[in-house]
Amino acid sequence: MQRHLFSFLAASTVLVLLHVATARDLRNVVEPKTPQTCTSLKASGEDDTKAIQKALDPCTKGKAVALSSGVFHSGPLTIPSGVSLLVEEGVTLRALTDPTLYDTGAKTCGTIDEYGVGCKAFITMHGAKGSGIYGKGTIDGRGSSIMTGKNITWWHLASNAAAVHKFQNNPRLIQINNSVDITVHQITLINSPMYHLVASETHGFTVWGITILTRPSALNSDGIDPIGSQNVTIAHCNISTGDDNIAIKALTAPAKHISVLNNHFNRGDGMAIGSETNYGVSDVTVSGLTINGTHVGVYVKSNTMRGGLVANISFENVCISNARQPISLDMDYYHHHGNRTPEFRNITLSNIRVLTNGTFIIHGMNKSNTIEVAFNDVHVTKGAYWSVRNAKIKGSWVEDETGHSCGYAGNENLLPYS
Repeated sequence: MQRHLFSFLAASTVLVLLHVATARDLRNVVEPKTPQTCTSLKASGEDDTKAIQKALDPCTKGKAVALSSGVFHSGPLTIPSGVSLLVEEGVTLRALTDPTLYDTGAKTCGTIDEYGVGCKAFITMHGAKGSGIYGKGTIDGRGSSIMTGKNITWWHLASNAAAVHKFQNNPRLIQINNSVDITVHQITLINSPMYHLVASETHGFTVWGITILTRPSALNSDGIDPIGSQNVTIAHCNISTGDDNIAIKALTAPAKHISVLNNHFNRGDGMAIGSETNYGVSDVTVSGLTINGTHVGVYVKSNTMRGGLVANISFENVCISNARQPISLDMDYYHHHGNRTPEFRNITLSNIRVLTNGTFIIHGMNKSNTIEVAFNDVHVTKGAYWSVRNAKIKGSWVEDETGHSCGYAGNENLLPYS
């Protein structure tokens, strides 16, 4: 492939251009407003599970239960339809570490097996409409804590499972299923035993201004995963984790009409689509993203075990630094094979700045099933390594980038996780 070089004046700090992107979410999304409270609770210093659930269940729709003071300790909670949970500034909601509290009935939570589905989440919404989680407080999954009755942590269990090519039965922090118009605003999520925030088959999902902080050694600790969900906006978030910072998946239903706007990633595996693309991922815009220190930057991945159509994907106004693989488009992810052929069509990368060297990967399946990708105003450092095969590429990249810092995508108040 030819690389057309031209002179380009770069400042020492590269700031992503934050003009208004063409949002793919069909809703008109603005910053959410915190609902009024139906009741306020103070932490008891003991197990607050029953008190919190007792307040949530009768709360008037459209209002929230406020955790207003102290450190709350709780087992699994269910947020009813139309009701929200408000964790106020300075308050922490901490998950209890007893696996039996999260067990789904097979007594496998906190163990390793072939499936990894033996735990309920810490916070669940199911079939809800208009529910949410709000506030400037913190929800702590305590993944680094030793499980009650065990001698290892949740994260250690995950490492043990990976070592024997099996699955850990760990609870997710927040699980939203088959719901409508769900909001997560401002909250800080830390130390989830597994994925932090998952919305499965949810229509209308707004995540705005949240922070996710988990150490990079925490396996399978995805930040935000919209799975088979539609009309999604994820905006102004700061995410540092041990796996995909955001992963858009289509394991059980199509994922489409998704806007990912003005976010910052500091550690993790990057901005991912896949690998589960079974039912198709389409109409996604990622704009105003800054990435510092992830394994991968822009990441579209699938294989013949989890393949499906990935189409109409736009990455624009993205700045990447200190990523091992700044751009990776891979149709043979981990070489897992089955009978579901992936297709990557109409993927566009516009106004992309990559400030440090790394390996760039564009791997299609074969000559008859290629990746279709367009480059427009893509700038990388001189000497970057490209591995390209089975790809139809419009445009090219330019090896002239000399910037040193990406900034924080308009969120300069966000600090990296150390």
